[in-house]
Amino acid sequence: MVDLQTPHRAPKRGVKGPLASKKKPEKVVNPLFEKRPKQFGIGGALPPKKDLTRFVKWPHVVRIQRQRRILKQRLKVPPAVNQFTKTLDKNLATQLFKLLLKYRPEDKAAKKERLLKRAQAEAEGKTVETKKPIVVKYGLNHVTYLIEQNKAQLVVIAHDVDPIELVVWLPALCRKMEVPYAIVKGKSRLGAIVHKKTASVLCLTSVKNEDKMEFSRVLEAVKVNITPMFLHFICGIWKVYPKGEQSCFKFHICKSS
Repeated sequence: MVDLQTPHRAPKRGVKGPLASKKKPEKVVNPLFEKRPKQFGIGGALPPKKDLTRFVKWPHVVRIQRQRRILKQRLKVPPAVNQFTKTLDKNLATQLFKLLLKYRPEDKAAKKERLLKRAQAEAEGKTVETKKPIVVKYGLNHVTYLIEQNKAQLVVIAHDVDPIELVVWLPALCRKMEVPYAIVKGKSRLGAIVHKKTASVLCLTSVKNEDKMEFSRVLEAVKVNITPMFLHFICGIWKVYPKGEQSCFKFHICKSS
């Protein structure tokens, strides 16, 4: 029977009717595999591996190298020091080292053999040739003397001499005496040529006739690419880091207010 006395009311606008709640599907759990969450407390499971680089206590030498690198980036490096960052390019340096390897001084074994042959020849009454061979000169004092006496034809300086004060004046002396010079990487490569661990500076006073053409090409390349560039002194570029930039910004705000 229809009730005519109760009026039919329309639903209010904006009001949503009751929604049928969706039933979540039940996850089937395999009873053979029990869930065991890891406990990372004392005596519990081992924590996952993570990057521990910042906790490493680096060797003293490594720390000094990194601090020196940051200081060179933060400060304006003087031109006389900054020129040691401008080294020969790879191709030209390879040509130069190939030439220097032809004039390596004799090592201990070769010297012993030469003296033994000389002693045997003198014992037999033969004349011994005492002509001095053409070799690379090394040693800072020796090379400086050769430059001052105008005997040096090419000077090769290592870029990573420590302390830099040992060779920082050498390019100026070479320019004063009009001696071609080149800055290369690094002192261990120079040392390998003269059978030493390291060498700060090497020097060529002369070359053989068959190598004069190659030597002149290397000299021209050094003069064109290196020497004129060093005549224009360039200061090191000051690199601003985020922390320093924030400090400068705060300083300017305080100054303006």
